[in-house]
Amino acid sequence: MDPSDDSHFYAVERKVVHIDPGAIEALRAFYAAVLPAGGHVLDLMSSWRSHLPDGLGRVDGLGMNAAEMADNPQLDAFVVHDLNQTPVLPYDHASFDAVVCAVSVQYLIQPVEVFTEVRRALKAGGPIVVSFSNRCFPTKAVAAWLYGDDADHVVLVRGYLQAAGFTDVQYQQVPSPDDPLFVVYGTNGG
Repeated sequence: MDPSDDSHFYAVERKVVHIDPGAIEALRAFYAAVLPAGGHVLDLMSSWRSHLPDGLGRVDGLGMNAAEMADNPQLDAFVVHDLNQTPVLPYDHASFDAVVCAVSVQYLIQPVEVFTEVRRALKAGGPIVVSFSNRCFPTKAVAAWLYGDDADHVVLVRGYLQAAGFTDVQYQQVPSPDDPLFVVYGTNGG
């Protein structure tokens, strides 16, 4: 594992997609089914692509690379913020109707603290959707991720959300012709 400051790693633009086209479309369809139409969405750990469906309202991104997020056509605004250095979100209480975290959860070193903050910034009844596949930057993924398999990852992420106070936490392996795609999702019970 690379113990250096994440800001050095993420200073370099990496305009790559982390899942294949079929998995992207499957994720977009899942989002369309669970995210509120016209809602204000936070794309947590955002990059140059968000894979969100049409029909959403405002989308804010929070990530590590300004140039990548500036190139993301779905973001209305973004904030550069290192969640591993500061797991507190720079948003007011109940700012968002929904929060998504796509193929990045494996890099959080304080995931329960981050998702507790997500719950604070999410309106009551709002959904959180965390998606992941079997890919990662192995030098930046946390050890628990590297030593686990897909089933372990599902258990880990469900545990993060439950420990942060989300309710009705579920998971689904979303059918995809490409990469395996898993989503763990829950609700801010208030």
